[in-house]
Amino acid sequence: MHLAHESFTQSPAKQMISRAEILGAFSYALDITEGQPVGHCVRACWIACQIAQELGLPDEAFADLYYAVLLKDLGCSSNAARICELYQTDDRSFKRDFKFVTGDLGDVLKFVFSHTGTHAGLIKRPLAILDILRNGPEYSRQLIETRCTRGADIAKQLRFSDAVADGIRSLDEHWDGSGKPLGLAGDAIPLYARIALLAQVADVFHHAGGPAIALREIVSHGGSWFDPALVMLFEKVQARPGFWEALSADDIELTLFALEPAHAMIAVDEDYLDDIAFAFGEVVDAKSPYTAGHSGRVADYALRLAIALDYPLEKRRWLVRGALLHDIGKLGVSNTILDKPAKLDDDEWVVMRDHAAHTQTILGRISAFDDMAPISAAHHERLDGKGYPLGLDEHAISLETRIITTCDFYDALTADRPYRKAMTPEKALSIMASEVDKAIDRSCFEALTAVVAGSAATEAAFSS
Repeated sequence: MHLAHESFTQSPAKQMISRAEILGAFSYALDITEGQPVGHCVRACWIACQIAQELGLPDEAFADLYYAVLLKDLGCSSNAARICELYQTDDRSFKRDFKFVTGDLGDVLKFVFSHTGTHAGLIKRPLAILDILRNGPEYSRQLIETRCTRGADIAKQLRFSDAVADGIRSLDEHWDGSGKPLGLAGDAIPLYARIALLAQVADVFHHAGGPAIALREIVSHGGSWFDPALVMLFEKVQARPGFWEALSADDIELTLFALEPAHAMIAVDEDYLDDIAFAFGEVVDAKSPYTAGHSGRVADYALRLAIALDYPLEKRRWLVRGALLHDIGKLGVSNTILDKPAKLDDDEWVVMRDHAAHTQTILGRISAFDDMAPISAAHHERLDGKGYPLGLDEHAISLETRIITTCDFYDALTADRPYRKAMTPEKALSIMASEVDKAIDRSCFEALTAVVAGSAATEAAFSS
């Protein structure tokens, strides 16, 4: 989505800012999408840095590795719905537990039988398992290709080098050629991908079982999954005093940010912050086929309402970013809930409601976005005090949130959902009219009505 820059003020002077701080916070969202403990990407990146230092990587290569590992899961949302569809199970627990599958046939079969069809029912579950036994390898290749390709594409959107993108794209390739999606082997696998995979596995097994288990897992896959030379380097660095303690420390995030190469600190302007918001808005929308384009459309509507309401010009970019990222907390919600074609039960509804709190947590970790966090996170609050997550009333809900809420409400009604087809603009506005002064601000609704009417008139003029 490209918003008209004439609707914004000129960019202020550029400032030096740590991309690691911004992207490290967003990696928290990637962790919850993958079903991983908070800080997984950060810890994997720290492990990779220890290996890189032992390798003596030059500064530019060190920086590329740093960002490739920190952002290794950028594409993780893009295959979540497909996992639920093929395996008929919860995508987050599937992703979490799949990282423990060693490749041994017995281990693979155990995973298939324990994770397939858990949401299919007694009759359909055997059919789902049979389908996976027949087609599982190809399904796995497709899922990994989707995930890694999308992650590489987003890295490019974020202005990272081809080397960073290639490291993300090849994350699941194995040294012996048994990996996916291309079956690359040996030195044909980019170095950053080789290090990222090793670091990822080391953190997963360390968090689950401790240092000895992690080391055993890495050594046992030397020459199969992992580059043997990197395994030897890992054995060396993990033996250093304090290695495992530093990895488990509460301040590991700050430790990692301190390792960000000074030359990689960039002058961040408003355009780059826009790029970050657009990119992660797309990560959110990729989680479900029913939300494709949702964040971008809400942002577009929000800008139009801002113009109609004469909202201050200098704050419009800020508002648009808040709209783009309002649903980032949904990355922590399983697609079995997001895409459920029926009413949610009480437990599912609790999980769904939590997405707003996740939005606050994720955005609140970023100094450049922290003032935006409560604005975005409050988009399900209501003027009558019956919303969530905090039950705010009209006195505590800002105009910015009211704008985002109105746009989110309208786009949700006019888009397909798993339980119904999209409504016409007329029907959507009719339903929203009954919520004015209760869930929806009157002035925002009137502005939306004018914007929708103007869009309809423009479309009619072009079609005549």
